[in-house]
Amino acid sequence: MKKSSLFAAFAFSMLVAGAVQAQPVMRDGVLADAAGRTVYIFDKDEAGKSNCSGGCLAKWPAFVAKPGAAAKGEFGLIDANGARQWTVNGKPLYYFVGDSKAGDRNGNGIGGVWHVISEKPVTTPQAAY
Repeated sequence: MKKSSLFAAFAFSMLVAGAVQAQPVMRDGVLADAAGRTVYIFDKDEAGKSNCSGGCLAKWPAFVAKPGAAAKGEFGLIDANGARQWTVNGKPLYYFVGDSKAGDRNGNGIGGVWHVISEKPVTTPQAAY
C-alpha cells in the first residue's frame, strides 16, 4: 500500500475513532450514522460480542456511542474494546476505512463476512443479519 493510502486510512480511522455518534439511522437504503457514513456488521461477531480487534479494528473502526447515549428499539450498546459500541439486533456495528465520504459502501461483501444493513432492522430473532 502506498504511503498516501496508509495516511488516508490512518486519518479516517482517527476521525471515526474520535467521533462518538448518536444512534444509527436508515439513509439512502442502508444503515448509517447521522452524517450518512455507512455502518457494517461482521458475520464472525456474536450477538452482544465483538470479535473484531487489533488489525481488524484498524480497518473496521467500531461505531462508538456518545456518552450518555440511550439505545431504543432494535438498537443496543455493548462494551467492546474499551468503548460503548452500537449494535443492531445484538450485532456490533463498524465503519470501513475504505469509505471516504457519506454514502460510500466500499466495504459491503468484503471477505464474504462484512455487510451493510440494507433494510429497516427488525426485532425478530429470525432476521437475516
